Order: sequence, then structure tokens, then C-alpha cells
Amino acid sequence: MQMLKGKTIVLGVTGSIACFKAAFLVSILKKAGADVHVIMTDSAKKFVSELTFCTISQNSVYSEMFEVPSSYDVKHISLAKKADLIVIAPATANIISKLASGIADDPLSCVVLASKAKVLVAPAMNEAMFENEIIQENISKLKKRGFEFIGPESGDLACSDKGIGRMSEPEKILEKIVSLLGVKNDLKGKKILVTAGPTREFIDPVRYISNSSSGKMGFAIAEEAEERGGEVVLISGPVNIKIPSGVQHVSVGSSDEMGRKTNEFFKQSDIVIMAAAVSDFKPKKISLKKIKKNNLFDLELEKTRDILEEMGSKKGKTFLVGFALETDDLIENAKKKIKTKNLDLIIANQVKDGFPFSSETNKVSIIQKNGKIENLPEMSKKKIAKIIFDRVVEMMK
Repeated sequence: MQMLKGKTIVLGVTGSIACFKAAFLVSILKKAGADVHVIMTDSAKKFVSELTFCTISQNSVYSEMFEVPSSYDVKHISLAKKADLIVIAPATANIISKLASGIADDPLSCVVLASKAKVLVAPAMNEAMFENEIIQENISKLKKRGFEFIGPESGDLACSDKGIGRMSEPEKILEKIVSLLGVKNDLKGKKILVTAGPTREFIDPVRYISNSSSGKMGFAIAEEAEERGGEVVLISGPVNIKIPSGVQHVSVGSSDEMGRKTNEFFKQSDIVIMAAAVSDFKPKKISLKKIKKNNLFDLELEKTRDILEEMGSKKGKTFLVGFALETDDLIENAKKKIKTKNLDLIIANQVKDGFPFSSETNKVSIIQKNGKIENLPEMSKKKIAKIIFDRVVEMMK
């Protein structure tokens, strides 16, 4: 899931046996799309090498205050500015006490004190040390100043004792990071089916009937669903767009193929968003050979299958979203479609001078089955996808 795409996480690693967990934390943060920059204290380097974190994070590791940079860059200032969140995991009693006292004598403490970003601390130490009054006072002092804490947990400790002091597991820390950054994870556990792009209805081996759909809206919807924790299947016609990370992509050509594949994944889907521009008509007969230019012929058409209507007739508890693309009477036609197709939500957009085909933006109206209409100003298709899922989640509650 790329839920942290575009976010910069500065991870401070201090001297604890739990350093090995920090390496795994970097790995799952990268998989979540975050840009991770690791700062290591000298004692941390006794447990795990800089090369390990450099390789996993794909960024240089910051560990020396006064190293000569290859280009002008006051590292503890630049990292402090770019961080969306600073995470210290594992956090020893030493670093907790330093920060509580305002001491800045290493790269990590300097970055923390120079940054306005929120700080998440994941302590790791012996139980007796954690319960020491001085450490508890320092933790309380940091909490009063806005520092966030996660853990420690109870269990087996490195010193063979049992008790509180274990660093929280990386997966649990990731959940806390997502929460602190305000990233929505409201589609976790949901199976989401999205269709996108045009279909092609062949006349002969080289010619076909199609439309101008670029697929950008459907791909933006699939990407947003994945970033919010959904398990996404994207079925698309012929498009030239990079497939969003973490999304299962199924490529189709004709409306019949689109219908078969959609039907295949429909039953196990919690949410279905039909953003594809499926051709309404197809040739009644397909020539097996290329039709010559000087051969006059009548092109007889027939209706394609109405995939959206098929889904609406058997949707049950599945949340079904359709699209209405019109040249006139937009809202009136969209309202008719939401009833005839048995939809929960419909996205209405108007064609004018080629817009919104191939555009990065769109201007749509969101209409709910209860008749509520929300007219959005022109905005990026990515932002529209966010709002669509905001409404879907609200309605499903």
C-alpha cells in the first residue's frame, strides 16, 4: 500500500539491540511509499551497519556531525525542514533524557531540536531502566511538549528478563505513523473493483469503433483506493498509463471482455466503481479480412452489453458507483441513470470541446441515490478520486 506516498520520514536509530527492528521498519515504510532518511547514533552503529540502512532506505545515512559534505548542505537543518515526521526507534533512555534536557550533541538530537515536525518515540530498554523515576519524568516532560510515544511492550527482554521494555513491532509503529500524518486508511480490508479506459469494437482486423477516454480518472481512483488501504483490482481497456503500485491490473480490449472480467471479480468486491467508457455499439458482423478502401459496405451496428446495468441488477450489498458522461441535460440524465442502473452514487461530467478527455483535471457533480448533488469546481482527477472515496466511506457507514 502506497499510503505514505509523498511523505518524508526521518528515522532516528539509537544504540539498542532493537536496531534490527528498525531495519524492518525502514523496509515497510518504503513499501508504503515514504521517503526515508536514517540518522544513526555512534552506539547504533555497533549493532547494525550504516550500509544496511543505506541499502534499504536508498538514501545516505547521516551519522557524523562534522563530515565534509560533497555540496553545501547543513544536514541537521535540511533534514529538520523536509521531515513530515521524525521517528526515533529504538529510543534509548539516553536519547530520551537528552531531548528532555535540550541537549544537542549529535546529529539526531540536533535534527529533533531544529525541526518543527511532530516526533514519535518508540522506547526500548530494560524494565528497571524504563521504570526509573528520572526516565519517567523525562518522558512526561516530552509528552507535555507534544512528543508522541508508542510502547514499550511487555515480553522477553535482551537481558533474559521478562517485563516491559520491548520496542513496539514495526507494523504497529507504521499504523501510528499513518495516524499521526493524517493519512486515511479507511478502505483497509475492503476489496475494490475499478474499471477504466475505452473499449475497442473491431470492424475488421485493423479498424475498430472506440472513444476518446484516456483512462486517467479510473487509474486515479484505483491509486487512491490502494493508498487508503484497499485491495484493488483495476480492469482497463487499451491505455498508456503507468499501473499504480500495489494494484492488480487486468487488461481487456472489447466490451465483451470488459463484461466477462468485471463479472469475474464482481462477486467478491465490496465496492465497484465503473469509470470505464464502454462502447455502446459494436459491429454486428466482423470481417476476418481487411476491408479494402474501394469496397463500399454498410456498417450494421448492434448494442453492446450493459455491464453497469448487469452489476446493478445483482449488486446486493456491494456499493456501486457509475459515471455519466453527457453533452447536454447532464444532471437530468445522470439522475435517470442512477435509478435505472440501481447505483448508490454517480459521477456526472460534461463533454465540452474535448474536455475532460486526456486532461489532468475535470469538473464533476457527485449525485447520491437520495438525490443529494455536490457540484465540484474544476480540480485534478486525483483530488476528485479522494472526494469520491470520502463520500463512499461516509455512505457505507
